[in-house]
Amino acid sequence: MNKAYLLTGGNMGNRVQNLADACTLIGQQIGPVEATSSLYETAAWGVADQPDYLNQVVIVKTLLTPEALLNELLAIEHQLGRTRLHKYDARTIDIDILLYNQLIFNLPNLHIPHEHLHRRRFALVPLAEVAGSYVHPIWGKTILTLLEECTDVLHVKKFASANAGK
Repeated sequence: MNKAYLLTGGNMGNRVQNLADACTLIGQQIGPVEATSSLYETAAWGVADQPDYLNQVVIVKTLLTPEALLNELLAIEHQLGRTRLHKYDARTIDIDILLYNQLIFNLPNLHIPHEHLHRRRFALVPLAEVAGSYVHPIWGKTILTLLEECTDVLHVKKFASANAGK
């Protein structure tokens, strides 16, 4: 079995429910979910005038190849109402492959590890919660070290369950 580290996120609709639905579909269509991080509320990255995102890391075991995994994740996004018009648009759901085993993999539409992982607090913070000691296969540093060195200043805070659904 392969281990994939996914980042789910969204800033439209019922964000909590959308992430829960994504996690359920990942478990049904990709493979058993091994762990999930807490939910984190994060500033929109790339476009400032959007609502905050909720993000969560999902660790899943899968028999799928990286390309097949990407195709299944795109299908899940579509099932959950994702439409792609412009880069960095607001969205109901986004699912990115952050890491896949210790694989380094590059195709025009798929880079593993995710090519911007080390620059994005919204991905590093939840990933560090569930896989802080994982050593990045390109940078040779743990996720916790990459988080400590990250210069991204956008806010990332644990989402209080009392605010669920807001």
